[in-house]
Amino acid sequence: MRKIDSHQHFWVYDKERHSWIDDSMRACQQDFLPAHLLPILQQNEIEGCVAVQVDQTEADNDFTLGLAQKDNFIKGVVGWVDFCADNVEERLQHYSQIKLMKGFRHILQGEPDNKFMLNAKFMYGISLLNKYGFSYDILIKPNHLPYAKELVAAFPDQRFVIDHLAKPFIKAGKINNWKQGIQALAAYPNVSCKVSGMVTEADWHSWNPEDFTPYLDVVFNAFGVSRVMYGSDWPVCNVAGGYAGVLRGIENYISKLSQNEQELFWAKNAIDFYRL
Repeated sequence: MRKIDSHQHFWVYDKERHSWIDDSMRACQQDFLPAHLLPILQQNEIEGCVAVQVDQTEADNDFTLGLAQKDNFIKGVVGWVDFCADNVEERLQHYSQIKLMKGFRHILQGEPDNKFMLNAKFMYGISLLNKYGFSYDILIKPNHLPYAKELVAAFPDQRFVIDHLAKPFIKAGKINNWKQGIQALAAYPNVSCKVSGMVTEADWHSWNPEDFTPYLDVVFNAFGVSRVMYGSDWPVCNVAGGYAGVLRGIENYISKLSQNEQELFWAKNAIDFYRL
């Protein structure tokens, strides 16, 4: 069965630039490059991946695209542009000429204003993505879900995907408000969801796969099997069990699906969404 990892990262670790990688995340305070990931993918029979932006700079785009051009197991890149900049269309036009650039992301979860995504300039930038064939990754937390609903409602023809299930409070066992927000977002057929990042929202040292079942039930019931995709969030997942742990956390759940449904989840949905 084909498998694509729809969400992972590369970086050359810099203490200042990557200040979000604090001492609780020591496992991530080093370089992570294609040479480190390829053996892991091969060991787990995963044929390729989508590399997602880390820094909010175009230099990060250049870095990641450069890696993808050398290593063909990197099937696509999700980059960054300044959606509020006056020259945003010029930048999107530029990247539309680079086949490996598949979409964009902004670290919305890090913005002081929870409604940042509804800023008129930002929304104008989002409005241009479909013109150039790009997707958009929504990186948010549960408190952002109502605003994300407004965003996706404004652009029914735009392909959106929620990263990391919008980071539910798995460790605390909270589900109700997140569930309502996810169900509201999933009502829009142009929105998909990455089954990724769960281990880092659970108890890093003592989670078990059953912790994820209620959240997976919500996502699969809300989005259906045609709008969910596998993502590892490597190397961030190394703080909570590593790549093998991520797979262990979802394989039992996925095994109850039909063969066709499993193929959609592991590869086909990501291939279609990102046009790999």
